[in-house]
Amino acid sequence: MCGIVGYVGSNVDGKAQDVVLEGLARLEYRGYDSAGVALVTGDSVSTAKKAGKLANLLEELQSAPLPQSSTGIGHTRWATHGGPTDANAHPHRGGTDSKLAVIHNGIIENFHALKSTLTADGVEFVSETDTEVVAQLLSRAYAGDLTEAMRTVVDQLEGAFTLLAVHADQPGVVVGARRNSPLVVGLGEGENFLGSDVAAFIGYTRHALELEQDQIVTITPEGASVINFDGTPAQGKAFEVTWDAAAAEKGGYDTFMEKEIHEQPHAVGDTLLGRTDEAGHLVLDELRISEEQLKAVDRITIVACGTAAYAGMVAKYAIEHWTRIPVEVALAHEFRYCDPIVSERTLVVSISQSGETMDTLMAVKHARDLGALTVSVCNTHGSTIPRESDAVLYTHAGPEIAVASTKAFLAQITACYVLGLYLAQLRGGSYADDAHAVLKELQEVPDKIEKLLGDLDRVREIARFMADTRSVLFLGRHVGYPVAMEGALKLKELAYIHAEGFAAGELKHGPIALIEPGQPVFIVVPGPDTPHGLHGKVVSNIQEIRARGARTLVIAQEGDTAVEPFADEILRVPATSPMLAPLLTVVPLQVFALELSTAKGLDVDQPRNLAKSVTVE
Repeated sequence: MCGIVGYVGSNVDGKAQDVVLEGLARLEYRGYDSAGVALVTGDSVSTAKKAGKLANLLEELQSAPLPQSSTGIGHTRWATHGGPTDANAHPHRGGTDSKLAVIHNGIIENFHALKSTLTADGVEFVSETDTEVVAQLLSRAYAGDLTEAMRTVVDQLEGAFTLLAVHADQPGVVVGARRNSPLVVGLGEGENFLGSDVAAFIGYTRHALELEQDQIVTITPEGASVINFDGTPAQGKAFEVTWDAAAAEKGGYDTFMEKEIHEQPHAVGDTLLGRTDEAGHLVLDELRISEEQLKAVDRITIVACGTAAYAGMVAKYAIEHWTRIPVEVALAHEFRYCDPIVSERTLVVSISQSGETMDTLMAVKHARDLGALTVSVCNTHGSTIPRESDAVLYTHAGPEIAVASTKAFLAQITACYVLGLYLAQLRGGSYADDAHAVLKELQEVPDKIEKLLGDLDRVREIARFMADTRSVLFLGRHVGYPVAMEGALKLKELAYIHAEGFAAGELKHGPIALIEPGQPVFIVVPGPDTPHGLHGKVVSNIQEIRARGARTLVIAQEGDTAVEPFADEILRVPATSPMLAPLLTVVPLQVFALELSTAKGLDVDQPRNLAKSVTVE
């Protein structure tokens, strides 16, 4: 969950602090309970750390500057062990000579036993964190070689962790280790980098190196060397980052979230780009699973958490409709514990923006242990879940910095559509014909999103008017149901008010008791051509709640006049086929949550208690 940065360069010119702080600024979305840096300076390691956001650390460094250095590590924290205090902030020191410092992302599950042993041996601790235990262990294990000390210590640790360490006796060296937690290497000229995300060093290099599970990396100004936890030599996998530092800036928008909402046409379009041949048929060479295996699939299980799980719910409706293959959506953190039924003919599709979501990673590993085929839908190259899966479908949304997901959600839905249409294409016959037609319409959606984004002023006005609202309900049917839940989630995340999304058909089975005069309710209305008469049923739902005093905020397609007599507000979206509608109907709900939160004076990019990448179970 935390953001980590490491740097070594060839010149002692103060660059280490600048690089580390810039990296932390780009990674603050991963944790903003506290921040700290450690710099190798002479015969000691100098540190500064403060609770709260990165700005507090910057103030501290202005009033009490650290000496110049060419070697440093930095950390932004999302608190797990111990509250967000100065003492619990990273880096943590080991020993009594101020020569070693450690930062950490993850959880050391056996830290209590390790701490008890150290305490009995006379070690005094100054924080409540599991990380300080690692610092003390490293200090004791150090005998002139920080890499070897790291190898000794990781053998004693249980849990998920990324560790970065520096020692004053080895200036120009940063050592990192990873197990079930993200760490990527940046390769420069006369300088090298470590980070929990490529955003940490994208301002300096696009050349990067993936690390496998249970590996230790040592960076110096001259290069990077990798070994496995057992000490055997290893090599990382080189890759190029396809976006630049400007993509991680606000680009003139007030917030990252606003910028990312407006990038959604590109996120959808780029996820489709290059995946069809001249005849308009899908070509997914990157899947690395044979057509024969995919044709044999008779069951699909989607595993994900939060917004990604709602993308999976949308995908369930679409894939079942296009392929007639049964699809189940499981919350990743429940998947391992429900004794799932999978076989070699089961395709388990994981969805994760970061590719590091620990619950989802553990679900993928469990699925593979059970013999299932696994495909990752992911936005982050070099991340763990794609490497642990049989295949990957990368979304191409670019960096998503705001904690509340927007463009990644649409890209995830798009990628799942691509997978479903590809499976339909493999089935041949009418399935393939239908897939070809849907794909053609899907390629028109980015322009429709662009048009919609230019016509949402009324949504913003309503949001500002409702800034004092204490509760908002959301209703939807079919693919509108997960959209309703996503709309509610955005409001919870950003505005900290009660919000619930319901399947509209459930209304009469209990939730209608919540309706009282003035209660605002968003209703996601399916298009008039949606099968099974769902449009008329949802219009009836609108009438039911309006008769009980609800304020009805209706999201409906252009040209849908049947909703007009029963809507207090109509928010129009461009017409599209029923299965593709979520790519449009969710956009006004994103903008509504953003604007209402802004009107309340809240930080929409960094909501309280949340972090972008949940790398602990």
